Amino acid sequence: PPPPHGAGPGRGARGGRGAGGGGPAMALSPYVQAMQELFRANTRSREFPAHGAKVHSVAWSCCGRRLASGSFDKTASVFLLEKDRLVKENNYRGHGDSVDQLCWHPSNPDLFVTASGDKTIRIWDVRTTKCIATVNTKGENINICWSPDGQTIAVGNKDDVVTFIDAKTHRSKAEEQFKFEVNEISWNNDNNMFFLTNGNGCINILSYPELKPIQSINAHPSNCICIKFDPMGKYFATGSADALVSLWDVDELVCVRCFSRLDWPVRTLSFSHDGKMLASASEDHFIDIAEVETGEKLWEVQCESPTFTVAWHPKRPLLAFACDDKDGKYDSSREAGTVKLFGLPNDS
Repeated sequence: PPPPHGAGPGRGARGGRGAGGGGPAMALSPYVQAMQELFRANTRSREFPAHGAKVHSVAWSCCGRRLASGSFDKTASVFLLEKDRLVKENNYRGHGDSVDQLCWHPSNPDLFVTASGDKTIRIWDVRTTKCIATVNTKGENINICWSPDGQTIAVGNKDDVVTFIDAKTHRSKAEEQFKFEVNEISWNNDNNMFFLTNGNGCINILSYPELKPIQSINAHPSNCICIKFDPMGKYFATGSADALVSLWDVDELVCVRCFSRLDWPVRTLSFSHDGKMLASASEDHFIDIAEVETGEKLWEVQCESPTFTVAWHPKRPLLAFACDDKDGKYDSSREAGTVKLFGLPNDS
């Protein structure tokens, strides 16, 4: 299947893996030292079979007890996190095409929603393991997010239409057709602005719920692929086809710093629960973990293939991720469709 909008191959505009920001090397902050010590004792990346084909999206429930994954095999899976392993709880079938993205309700740990190329979104309840709503949409869906107040689900499709769906009535409240390639979409933490990253390297900001354009920020020289807000509400980050991650001040809407250690288009981002670490991934065979405040490299998680999706646990330094299937070199049937966890104890 084609990669998500704008996440196609092609080397980034910048080579090399410089640190985020120039100048002489600084002494490591106490936070970085503490996290590096923790990760040295917890370097394991463990694999858990989840699907019959590649995994496109992973996400934690708000309480951190469950991890959901969506796959090219048209299903979603949900795992329970038990001590230091994931135990598969259920597989959710019903979609007629690839599940490209999913997310959980921001405050109800039992509900999650999936976006599929079959022109529907589905809301699932882990208590009944059933689909509680199927909402038909106009196009093949590629991205989805749930508003911080839990009342609205926004879904974007391949035709650059974003539909806003009432999470209770499951009816469409608004629909916007954009004249540019829409990549990832997100509300800000205050629920009063809606952000889109686009194919021209811009971040478009709309008022919410009015959906009036507030600002368009030229963020990157090439396709702006992904966006994430930090849990503290201080920053948001964007990742681009230029292989850069940029960090933005939410209030000032200015770029605070860039992270430039990846060489390929940045496909996925995640802030840690305390807002102090930022994981970013691409077709590079590692996930970069940076300290947000300095841009310093805190750790890199080795991978054997491109990474599609990363998600920090909402309460502890545990990173879930999923990669492309390894080609040829390995037994690809074993690798296809696994979900991985980094940060587990080495002896577990």
